[in-house]
Amino acid sequence: MKNKTIKELSQLLTNREISAQELAQYFLKEIEKNDQYNAIIYTDVEKTLDQAKKADELISSGQKSMLTGIPIVYKDLFCHLGWRTTCASKILNNFVAPYTATVVQRLDDVGMVPIGRANMDEFAMGSTTESSYWKPTLNPWNVQRVPGGSSGGSAAAVAARLTPVSLGSDTGGSIRQPSAYCGVTGIKPTYGLVSRFGMVAYASSLDQAGPIAKTVEDCALLLNQMIAFDKRDSTSVIHEKEDYTRNLNQPVKGMKIAIPREFFQEGLDREVASSTLEVVELLKSLGAKIIDISLPKTKFTIPVYYVLASAEASSNLQRYDGVRYGYRTDHYENLEEMYSKTRAEGFGSEVKRRIMIGTYVLSHGYYDDYYVKAQKIRHLIVEDLQEIFRTCDAILAPVTPSIAPKIGELMNDPVKMYLSDIYTLFLNLAGLPGMSLPAPYTKDTMPVGVQLIGNYFDEAKILNIGYQIQQNSDWHLKSPVR
Repeated sequence: MKNKTIKELSQLLTNREISAQELAQYFLKEIEKNDQYNAIIYTDVEKTLDQAKKADELISSGQKSMLTGIPIVYKDLFCHLGWRTTCASKILNNFVAPYTATVVQRLDDVGMVPIGRANMDEFAMGSTTESSYWKPTLNPWNVQRVPGGSSGGSAAAVAARLTPVSLGSDTGGSIRQPSAYCGVTGIKPTYGLVSRFGMVAYASSLDQAGPIAKTVEDCALLLNQMIAFDKRDSTSVIHEKEDYTRNLNQPVKGMKIAIPREFFQEGLDREVASSTLEVVELLKSLGAKIIDISLPKTKFTIPVYYVLASAEASSNLQRYDGVRYGYRTDHYENLEEMYSKTRAEGFGSEVKRRIMIGTYVLSHGYYDDYYVKAQKIRHLIVEDLQEIFRTCDAILAPVTPSIAPKIGELMNDPVKMYLSDIYTLFLNLAGLPGMSLPAPYTKDTMPVGVQLIGNYFDEAKILNIGYQIQQNSDWHLKSPVR
């Protein structure tokens, strides 16, 4: 049961070999048995079984879709009516969502069954899922190592087979990086293609929701339901409805795949480089044409990203002041002290660091030197990428410079932690779609991911390339659990 895809589970439900309630109970037991990973921080059996019962009714009435009755885990920043939504932060530890995020509602509407809330870095700020207020998530492939972040709980839950699929969010690589570290498949869609309404904001011009699953096909099935225009999200784009499974079987022969030479230089682990190049050779054998390209401005992505993301975070998080909702300090003598102590006690150190950076770069006297300059460089990065896509179908690159770090290895060295996202950040700055999928494992059997990046709204194209990779390899079939 645990290794089955959406299509296989859906067939069991259609044939009445198992009910949605039985399927939900099976995965709830798996979550309970495997709590050592700390991938799931909250379950609500009553709500899960109630939704599963509705799924069974849809199946009985003949109104089921491929997703009806399929269990799913949500990263703990998607609001879901009646469920706690904590963003893995003390400051929201008592917050129960009074409404449902649009993307969650769309999956509820077709009868998907929520079975838990995934652990994450606090407010999605981090690259290891160690900055969670609750506890760090462990990598199912090696519990001495991190699962990546900030969607580490979502990726670890799929890798440990605690759920068939999950939802994460990607601000600077937070779906692709943990997917690579955990040996699963995750995709970040084009910015604006999936509604952000009801998704707690970290950096509004960068955040995007996306699925994590065992296979490319499962990601495509979820995207089919997730993508839609939402008038409640001012950044939502109108885009013609697509069936992302329709062209998965198209040959990649003749496609032009770009390889950025700067990504294979100093800092890239030898085994990660070797693994990535093995995927390049596979694509060559399938008839794809490999193009050498240069992306020289990508060296600016880390400072640009952390100026812009921190600026937006400092603005978005000012609402958590102990007045409207969330945690409030018990001891204060006046309003100013209440604000100050609430935020000091409610936020963790990584969140405070980014709020301080963001406040600084937005302050009078420094705004032009940092924020405005970063926006100008962001524009140049977008121009470079658009030039590449005039002649190429996709970019292939490593997801991370190394395999998953050991627990604690990066927590006291934030600069080193920020560097772990060096190959993923530029895509978010440009708003492009990108997907991480498993590549050949290291000699110590640790997962490595490769990244496929497409032009705006080219999700179908990168899913097609990724599907062909998975049809001609078995890296995505490996599992850390028996």
